[in-house]
Amino acid sequence: MERESFASPEIAHILNSHFIPIKMDREERPDVDAIYMNYVQATTGSGGWPLNVFLTPDLEPVFGGTYWPGPNRSMTAQGTLISQTVGFQDILEKMRDVWTKQESRCRESAKQITRQLREFAQEGVHSRQMGEKGGDDGLEIDLLDEAYQHFRKKYDKTNGGFSIAPKFPTPVNLQFLLRLGQWPQAVKDVVGAEECTDAAGMVINTLRKMARGGIRDQIGFGFSRYSVTKDWSLPHFEKMLYDQAQLLDVYLDAFLITRDPEMLGAVYDIATYLTSPPMAASTGGFYSAEDADSYPTSSDNEKREGAYYVWTLKEFRTVLGDRDGNICAQFYGVVADGNVARENDPHDEFISQNVLKITTTPAALAKQVGMPESEVVTILKDGRKKLREYRDKNRPRPALDDKIVVAWNGLAIGSLSRTSATLEDIDPAKSKECLKAAEDAANFIRKELFDEDSKTLYRVYREGRGDTPGFCDDYAFLIHGLINLYEATFTESYLEFADVLQKQQIELFHDPSSSGFFTTRPHPSLLLHLKSGMDNAEPSPNSVSASNLHRLASLLDDDEYAKLARETVAAFEAEVEQFPWCFAGMLSSVVASRLGMKGVVITSAEGSQMSNDVRQKLRDSVGVGRTVGWGDGEWLRSRNSTVGQMKEGRETVMVCEQGACREGVEFL
Repeated sequence: MERESFASPEIAHILNSHFIPIKMDREERPDVDAIYMNYVQATTGSGGWPLNVFLTPDLEPVFGGTYWPGPNRSMTAQGTLISQTVGFQDILEKMRDVWTKQESRCRESAKQITRQLREFAQEGVHSRQMGEKGGDDGLEIDLLDEAYQHFRKKYDKTNGGFSIAPKFPTPVNLQFLLRLGQWPQAVKDVVGAEECTDAAGMVINTLRKMARGGIRDQIGFGFSRYSVTKDWSLPHFEKMLYDQAQLLDVYLDAFLITRDPEMLGAVYDIATYLTSPPMAASTGGFYSAEDADSYPTSSDNEKREGAYYVWTLKEFRTVLGDRDGNICAQFYGVVADGNVARENDPHDEFISQNVLKITTTPAALAKQVGMPESEVVTILKDGRKKLREYRDKNRPRPALDDKIVVAWNGLAIGSLSRTSATLEDIDPAKSKECLKAAEDAANFIRKELFDEDSKTLYRVYREGRGDTPGFCDDYAFLIHGLINLYEATFTESYLEFADVLQKQQIELFHDPSSSGFFTTRPHPSLLLHLKSGMDNAEPSPNSVSASNLHRLASLLDDDEYAKLARETVAAFEAEVEQFPWCFAGMLSSVVASRLGMKGVVITSAEGSQMSNDVRQKLRDSVGVGRTVGWGDGEWLRSRNSTVGQMKEGRETVMVCEQGACREGVEFL
C-alpha cells in the first residue's frame, strides 16, 4: 500500500482533507498494533498487515481491514481478481460520507464494539482466578499428544510445513515437535516413542524443504519471512531478525538430534547472516529487517519485489561463463522463461526471472552432465561465491530497518549463544564469532537501553535511545537470551542481569489477581490491557516468561520463581486445554511444571579435563528441561544457598531434580 496508495496524490488529498492520518510503527508499539488487530480479527474473521483502522477522536475503532488496492496498482494487477476488490479510495470516500452524515451512530457503534472487546479480553485475563490455583490438577502432559496429533493432521507430506499457502515457518511449532522426543521418558510414555520420532521427522523434512527452497537466500545468507507458494519456492523476500534468531535455534536442534551436515550448513548460513553487515550493528546489537523491495539497478527509479535476489539465465551465463553457468542453472532451477508461475506474478515483476532453489544433488547433476562429482561441487561452490560477489557489487541492497529492538535482540543473543557452545569443538573460530556477537549485543543493550537507577529497559535504539519503555516481550526475550549466554560462558554478570530484569518484569507486568503477564503497562490511551499466551511468528511473552522462571528457579534455587512459573502456565489453563497447538511454546513449561527441572552445577578449576568433558557432553544434546551453572561463581554462591554449601574448587558435578541433589557425572 505504500506504493499503491500512500504515494498517490488522490489518496493524499482525501486523507489530508477529511482525516487525521497517523502512521504507527508496529515494531515500536506492538501494544497498539495488538489492540486494533484484535478488533479487525473480531470483525472480519482474519488479520494481517498492513493494518488500517478508522478511529473516533476517543481512539475507538469504527472500521478496519488490511490490504485495499490503491490507484497506483499496476495494469496487470487491475486485470486480476484484485480489480474486483473495493479500493482504498472507495473506502476513504465511504468513511468520509458515513462520518459526515451519521457521526453519532458511528461513535455509538465504536463504543459498543469497544465494550465487547474489553469483555472478551477480561474473559481471557480471568480464565483462571488466583483462588483456583495451587491445586493438584493443573495441565496434563497428554496435551502434548493432542498438539502433536493436530500438527500431524495439518502436515504437508509432499512439501513439508503445516499449511497450504502462504506458508510461514512458525519456528515455535517446529521446535515443539522436534523436541518431543528429547523430554524424559514420562513424556515419551504419554505421546509414544514412534509418535515422537514421527514428529521430529516432519520437522526435519520441513527444514530440508525450506533449506532447499526459494525461501532461503541460496547464494547469500538468511531466510525470508514466508513463502507465497506451498512448496517454499517463491518467498515474500523480507528478512526479519526474529525469524533468523528462531530458525537458528531450530536448525541447531535439528543438527544436534540428527548430526545431518545439511542442518549444520543452515546453522552456519543463518549465524553468518546475523553476525555480518548489514544485520550486525557496528555498535553491537542487531538491526531489525531488510526490505523485500529494492531497485534492480542503481539507475532504476522504481523498486521491485525480490529484485536483489532473482536472476535470469543470461545473467548466470554472463557471470559464470556458459559451462559453469549452465551447470549452476540446473542446480538452482534457472530457466530461460523464468521459474515464477504467471498466477504468482500479478505485478509483472518476475518475467523471465528466477528465484533460486536447489532442484537436484551434486551427485545427480554430475551424472547428468558427465563430470566427476568433485568437479561439480567445486563449480557450484565457486559459482555461489561469484554470484554473491556480482550481486553485492552491481545491485542496490534492499533498505535496512536499522532499529535495534530489544526483544528481537534477546532472541538472537539466545540462539547465537547456543550456537557458539555447540560449535566450540567443531569450529572454534566460528564459535568465537557467534559468542562475540551475542556478548556485544548484550553489553550494548545494558549500556544504551537499560537505566541502572530505575531498572527500566527501553525498547528501541535508532541513532540514540528511543522514548518507548520496554514491553513484556522485551524483558522476557532478553532474559531468555541472557540465560543462554550465561550457560555458554558461565559469566555471572549475565545471570545476575537476567535476575534483575526478571524482578522488574514481575513488578511491571505481572497480574496479581490471576497471574500471567500483561503485554504492556496500563495506560489511559490504551483501550485494552491484553495478556496473551498464544504463539505467532514470535513466541508468546507468557510462554517465554514461564520458561525463564522455571530456568531461573532451577539455577538460583528460588521457590518463588518456581511458583510464579507454575502460576503463569495455570493462568492460561482453560485456553491451553481447548487449543494446546496454539500454545506450543507453553507446553514445555507444562512438562516442567509436572516433572520439574534438572539442574546441573559444575565445580572445578575452569578448563580442567573434567569440566571440559562434562560441558562437551551437555553441549552435544538439546538439553530440554535442564539448566547448567558454574558452582565456583561468587554471585551464584550467594544467590543459591544449595550451591553456596558446595566446596569451592572441588572437582564434582551436582545434579538436582525433584527436590534431591546427587553428585556424579553418571546422573547427567
